[in-house]
Amino acid sequence: MAEQLKARMTVDREFKIGEIDKRLYGSFIEHLGRAVYGGIYEVDHPDSTEEGFRTDVIELVKELQVPIVRYPGGNMVSAYNWEDGVGPISERPKKLELAWRVIEPNYVGTNEFAEWARLADTEVMMAVNLGTRGIDAARNLLEYCNHPKGSYWSDLRRNHGYKEPHKIKTWCLGNEMDGPWQVGHKTANEYGRLALETAKAMRLVDPSIELVACGSSSAQMPTFPEWEATILDHTYEEVDYLSLHQYYGNRSGDTANYLAKTLEMNDFIKTVVATCDYIKAKKRSKKTMHLSFDEWNVWFHSNQADREIEPWSVAPPQLEDVYTFEDALLVGSILMTLVRNADRVKMACMAQLVNVIAPIMTETGGSAWRQTIFYPYMHVSVFGRGTSLHPVISSPKYDSKEFTDVPYLDSAVVWNEEKDELTIFMLNRHLEEGLEVNVDIRSFEEYKLKEHIVLENDDLKAVNTAISQPVKPHTNGHSTVNDGYLQVQAPKASWHVIRLGK
Repeated sequence: MAEQLKARMTVDREFKIGEIDKRLYGSFIEHLGRAVYGGIYEVDHPDSTEEGFRTDVIELVKELQVPIVRYPGGNMVSAYNWEDGVGPISERPKKLELAWRVIEPNYVGTNEFAEWARLADTEVMMAVNLGTRGIDAARNLLEYCNHPKGSYWSDLRRNHGYKEPHKIKTWCLGNEMDGPWQVGHKTANEYGRLALETAKAMRLVDPSIELVACGSSSAQMPTFPEWEATILDHTYEEVDYLSLHQYYGNRSGDTANYLAKTLEMNDFIKTVVATCDYIKAKKRSKKTMHLSFDEWNVWFHSNQADREIEPWSVAPPQLEDVYTFEDALLVGSILMTLVRNADRVKMACMAQLVNVIAPIMTETGGSAWRQTIFYPYMHVSVFGRGTSLHPVISSPKYDSKEFTDVPYLDSAVVWNEEKDELTIFMLNRHLEEGLEVNVDIRSFEEYKLKEHIVLENDDLKAVNTAISQPVKPHTNGHSTVNDGYLQVQAPKASWHVIRLGK
């Protein structure tokens, strides 16, 4: 009988990467598919509030403890007139929505979404249209949302029934402006100039806001990372964050290669960090640029179905990926990659939150349920608050089609000093064998095992539906603590959350 695979890890309270901003666990709602209509908003649903918000969905969002939600797009924002979505609902225009080629009825707009965010205990990350519009529309929207009273736009908000300002802190300067698919696509210099002047005007309206400039739409863009360097050349001193977007998919069916994709994601982050620091040096700036990874997820299952949708309907089922168990493993690995880069990545948004490439699915008029990816997202959001620690790992490795030296053991560690809690997130990438992991936790004296959560399934392609949810975590993980060492048995292809504390 072959000897079991073994890995070692050292966790020390002095090996600090950085403080984790809770907004690392954000999400995204775009006016796309059934994310809004039939997702968060469904007037005729038995579980809806008076305003039409589904309370079953709100409860699931609260379970995830989502700290911030990006809105209203996405590609949709680049041709969106925000004024269409305020005022009496009966008077709002129905418009052709160009990004996804649907009819946008505008039943939900800025005020309704701010109201939903309050109900869901989350904040709004608002995006402005820098595709078909620019400085004027952006500053007016900011005045409408954040100025208390006594000006045209703030008094209009009050007339619309929202006496108190929404106090939205975080604003995205457009969306994916490097993408030829974007309405109002721009060159790096065109976008950089517009983003700079928009930022300056918005800061005059409300100096307390934070601004996110558009980085590349993916690491595969032909203009990456030159795009980042050019726009930061324009905007470095006026913006607070640079965005990153990336989606993953197992189109080839090669799971071992798929689970290694986060190595590519880590390289993407490091390249953007290096570009930011180059511009910092070039400008002799004292400011460090932080990152907002404000679109990430698995997205490929629904591609064929989306090609078959007739244009110009209202809220058709677009981008409705049904996630597998292996997708949940990759999502866990993505979240750990974000945690290990918490010194520079301060915000991130799983795209998206409901129905559209989402952890939460709903039936129109029916139930809401947790997709497979819901669980790792919930685990890291709930237990991943505190300081990210650098795990020193020694693990057996494998080579896949695109990657060499992929460690079977993937891990991230979070220390919540306030609560005296240590959480170790762990993935065994091996598809056939278990992994015995020995973790040196001697610097955490008197810490005992509190809980060991495991997500495992013999079927990598298992999915959760409205009728059956075979992919769900259990708390029967095999681990022990003796003399400052944690011993973990990690079965093949499994996700672990090991919680320790005094």
